Amino acid sequence: MIVLKTSKELRLMKEACVIAAGALKAAGEAVEPGVSTAEINRIAHKFITDAGAIPTFKGYNGYPAATCISINDVVIHGIPSSKQIIREGDLVSIDVGATFNGYVGDNAATFAAGDISPEAKRLSDTTRESLYEGIRAAVAGGRIGDIGHAVQSYCESRGFSVVRTFTGHGVGTQMHEDPSVPNFGTPGRGVRLLPGMTIAIEPMINMGTHEVRQMPDGWTIKTKDGKLSAHFEHTIAITADGPVILTQV
Repeated sequence: MIVLKTSKELRLMKEACVIAAGALKAAGEAVEPGVSTAEINRIAHKFITDAGAIPTFKGYNGYPAATCISINDVVIHGIPSSKQIIREGDLVSIDVGATFNGYVGDNAATFAAGDISPEAKRLSDTTRESLYEGIRAAVAGGRIGDIGHAVQSYCESRGFSVVRTFTGHGVGTQMHEDPSVPNFGTPGRGVRLLPGMTIAIEPMINMGTHEVRQMPDGWTIKTKDGKLSAHFEHTIAITADGPVILTQV
C-alpha cells in the first residue's frame, strides 16, 4: 500500500532527511586512504545520535551497523569493519538512514579515496547524474517507469549497466515502503506518481555486467564480474510543483 503524506508529514520527513544527509556528508568527508570503514561508521552513528535521531539501519533485520560502506566491486550492504582499511584509488559508497520523530530519511553517495582512475570517476559521475535524471522524471501524473527509464537510458548510453536485482523504494515511517522504484523501465508504465508520495531513488550502476552475487555473510552484494560499482540515493517527495529532494543539506 502506498501512503501519501500530508504537508505536516512531509515537514517531519524533511527533518529526518536533513539528519541523514548531514550524517552522509560527515561520513564522506572522512573518506581517505588509511581510514577504516568502522571509523567512518562511527562518525555517521555519532552524527545521527547527537541530533537526537536513531540510526535506521542498525538492527534492521539484524544488520549490525549504522551505515553500509561498499568499496569498489561491492555494490551495496558492505558491513563496516575495523579490519577494512580504505586504500588510495578506492571507490567508497556510503549508504545511511536516520529515523527522527517516527520518520525515515535515506540517502547514499560514492566518494573517491585520493586519486581514482579516469574510468572510476566516469562511473561515479555517471551514476550521480543518473540520479538527477531520475529525479527530474519524478513528476506528478507520471509513472514509476519514467524514473527507471531515465536512469537506465542515461547510464547505458555511456556504456554502464544497471543493477536489476535491487531497486529504490518508497520511504516514510518505514525504511522500505511501497512502491518499488527500479532503475530500469518503460516510460508510461508502472505506478502513477501522485503528490504526497515519498520515494528513495537509488541508482546502483556497474562498470561491467549488471549481475551481482551475495557473499556468505548474507549482506554484502558484489558485482558478479568483480568490476567497479557506484551508488547514489536521495529521498524525494512528489509534489504538484515538481519533485523535491528531502535529503539535502
